[in-house]
Amino acid sequence: MNKFWIVFSHTYLSKIKSKSFIITTAIILALIVLMSNVQSFIEMFDSDEVDQVAVVTEQAEVYSQLEARTEADFELEQFYGTLEEAKDAVGEERFIAVLDISESEEGLPEATYYSRDYTNQTAQNILESQLQQIKVEMATNQSGIDPAVIASIYEPISFENELIATGNGDASDVKTEEELSGARGLVYAILFLLYMAVILYGNMIAMDIANEKTSRVMEILISSSSPVSQMFAKIFGIGLVGLTQMVVLLGTGYFVIMQKQDELIGDFFEFFGLSDVSLSTFVYAIVFFLLGYFLYATLAAMLGSLVSRTEDVQQLMTPVTFLIIAAFMISMIGLGMPESTFVVISSYIPFFSPMAMFLRVGLLDIAFWEVGLSILILIATIVVFAILGAKIYRGGVLMYGTSTSLKDFKKALQLSKKE
Repeated sequence: MNKFWIVFSHTYLSKIKSKSFIITTAIILALIVLMSNVQSFIEMFDSDEVDQVAVVTEQAEVYSQLEARTEADFELEQFYGTLEEAKDAVGEERFIAVLDISESEEGLPEATYYSRDYTNQTAQNILESQLQQIKVEMATNQSGIDPAVIASIYEPISFENELIATGNGDASDVKTEEELSGARGLVYAILFLLYMAVILYGNMIAMDIANEKTSRVMEILISSSSPVSQMFAKIFGIGLVGLTQMVVLLGTGYFVIMQKQDELIGDFFEFFGLSDVSLSTFVYAIVFFLLGYFLYATLAAMLGSLVSRTEDVQQLMTPVTFLIIAAFMISMIGLGMPESTFVVISSYIPFFSPMAMFLRVGLLDIAFWEVGLSILILIATIVVFAILGAKIYRGGVLMYGTSTSLKDFKKALQLSKKE
């Protein structure tokens, strides 16, 4: 056990002190701080002048109604020259656009919007919407229709959503809309974190083992501790590296959010809905995240032991990468239809269950035995891979030369039996 802690501490300390870890973490931290202050930077370089739109029209009533309705980041100014003169004023950057309002044959307003380019659609969309409302009101008055009738036509329909009790339980047991919204945000966050953890730290485990074999450090380690201890020490050590990095990044993000709470806190927590998520969902998030990491980390360590050159790591890690991408894609599809048969079946397949089952747990009220069965299958698979991986690792660390074929599994197992 003492040798395990030696390898564990060496793996952890060497990684967090490495230049790549420090630089990567620093860059991400800088991006977090930068993104949280984007609005401040925009306001710093933004001009205090308000954009103006020139309005060319002879319909004073339409203009007055339009001016009264428009409350945006631009102002309207009635232009008392010709349309061509107004266009020239836009070219001189006195206005951002020209709105030419005329009268149709039916006596209703129609307009043409002139601008330098199509990049700023905000003003155009707002003005079009406001003119549409004015046109409807004018047409209503001309037709002698009661405005209350028009208002009732455009009033949104009363449409409520209520749950009914089924044979599986009471309707009150089903997640509320607030809980579902919060769970969906948490599910997406955990799925993304697990995806990134497997991609980044799984490759880190395989690369670390290959590097030690390249530098022949592995031969020294084998003489001082068992290959099995090395494998699990690296899995836990790099897992702690990932946890450290996540704590630093998430902690910084939380600190920045709290500093900007007047601007961000409402929107942030409203989107993720963390206050409405049940405790059990958080517990399942931790359980499936850890189980998913250990499953893929064991595979990464096993594959890393088969190669002796860092150039070969990516080739052998490709199947693992495809598996986690497939799991992520299944989960993204499942966010829209978590009850589909495809997602249900995937939630019991070990390579997909860390994401698929957590998705179902977060968004649906499923029986505990389903969750328990998925966890048991996942744990059993991890144990099998750990035993098999330990044997392959024991023989794989003794293999040198080009190793890019799955046939090397058999060779590694044969070498482990000779130990």
